[in-house]
Amino acid sequence: MPTTGRKFLSTRRIRLSDRAEDGRLRLDSVARYLQDVAMDDVDETGWGAPDHLWVMRHIRIEVVSPPVDDDRVELSTWCSGTASVAAGRRMSLVGDRGGRIELDSVWVHLGPDARPARLVGFDAYAEAADRRVVSTKLELQEPSEGVRRIRWALRLTDVDLLGHVNNAAYWHAVEELLSLQGPDPRQPLRARLEHRHAIDFGDEVDLVSDLRENGLAVAFTVGDVARAIASVEQI
Repeated sequence: MPTTGRKFLSTRRIRLSDRAEDGRLRLDSVARYLQDVAMDDVDETGWGAPDHLWVMRHIRIEVVSPPVDDDRVELSTWCSGTASVAAGRRMSLVGDRGGRIELDSVWVHLGPDARPARLVGFDAYAEAADRRVVSTKLELQEPSEGVRRIRWALRLTDVDLLGHVNNAAYWHAVEELLSLQGPDPRQPLRARLEHRHAIDFGDEVDLVSDLRENGLAVAFTVGDVARAIASVEQI
């Protein structure tokens, strides 16, 4: 966490709808917390909608100590770096009973016309960013051919105001797959998600998953094109 510059703080009570059957705070809930707190932050500084839109490029969720018995979490978020049309956002989630999750994400900045726009006058976040440069480069590899493939039925409630599947909704699918195979989500893990192309309501999406030595890889495919790729590994 930066010692100087803007930090936005918030608190959330972990609701029943945020938890898995074992009481654990689910990954989709964590992603939604980040999204909500990020929106509160940019709304306060004038970098929110309708003049500024933010589309997630990639995210890493590091579950250091899974929140299971925690009732409340303290959320701290700050700008971790910038690029010409993108900014990094870190978030630290600390539970009242020892749970801890660290998140690192990169978001592309869009103007009112929903096209990438340069960050001009981003002074509110410059000090915390401290001239660090973030990258929108994608690194995750697609799963191999001939592995598990299942249809992912989209719901209308999965779609956001841009008409695309919401960031948190992707983690619903990952949670489903983790119940069938892969790392134990009740243990410390690292989960990553990269967005290549948007998924829209009405798209026929297949989840192509591959259980590898170091964890689970998942591709969200429409036809033969991977629109997003996720990975989950134990740490």
